[in-house]
Amino acid sequence: MNDSTVIYQTEGRIATITMNRPDVANAQSSILIDELNTAFDMAEADEEVRVVILAGAGKHFSSGHDLKHLIDGAEVDKWIQMRTTPEGKYAHERTMYYQRCERIHDFPKPTIAAVQGSCLAAGLMLACMCDLIVAADNASFQNFVLRGAGAGVELLVEPWEMGVRKAKEFLFTGDPIDAAEAWRIGLVNRVVPLNQMMEEAKALAERIALAPPVVTRMVKDSLNHAWDLMGKRDSWKYHFLVHQWTHNSNAASEISRKRKGASSLSDIYEARERGDQL
Repeated sequence: MNDSTVIYQTEGRIATITMNRPDVANAQSSILIDELNTAFDMAEADEEVRVVILAGAGKHFSSGHDLKHLIDGAEVDKWIQMRTTPEGKYAHERTMYYQRCERIHDFPKPTIAAVQGSCLAAGLMLACMCDLIVAADNASFQNFVLRGAGAGVELLVEPWEMGVRKAKEFLFTGDPIDAAEAWRIGLVNRVVPLNQMMEEAKALAERIALAPPVVTRMVKDSLNHAWDLMGKRDSWKYHFLVHQWTHNSNAASEISRKRKGASSLSDIYEARERGDQL
């Protein structure tokens, strides 16, 4: 997989899965999402691997979903045709965004996200699927999708990661949170200098790998179950339906026309970097 949109590497008991589209801030195309899924299959099947690190190549962890790349490769007919109707959008996003993320959340081995630079919208959703987050001191977390008449992204992670009141501020304003604030509110486990991020993530993974795999697997399942008993998974299901409804609102259609064809969060990210109004 080293020549693809995802790089898979193992070192002892640690597997590192790296999103490899640095030219577009690791925007998540359909191909990248498929290859992420394959990489997690490989890590799950390898009995030597006890911990997985999820990373992003280049300056940024991920700028979110890249809808332009639905047309990559042989997927063009399948996904483009599917998304021509509300029912098709629902089916596509449930499969590629909701269920693929949920799979990482439920992955039987401990996972660590190593986050640097921008972590936007679905990039944040992806990072939050991991059990732990190690952030570089230049990391910035943001979800400005409400400005585009979207309901955040497919899985509402924010209230579970930072509390409801902070989540409201974060989503309503679309303002970024820096690494220090992310640590203060419990969004990340630790903040380290950028040049030490992967070293720190690997050191943490090595410490976790000392425990017998069956123990970490069962304790992870129990902790996730505690979250489920609080309503986390039910809240995700509800929000996914809210997200689908907003796709078809008049507000979303009008903003889409004003953007003159911007079809992905990477487009919106680039516009924001130029200072354009969203």
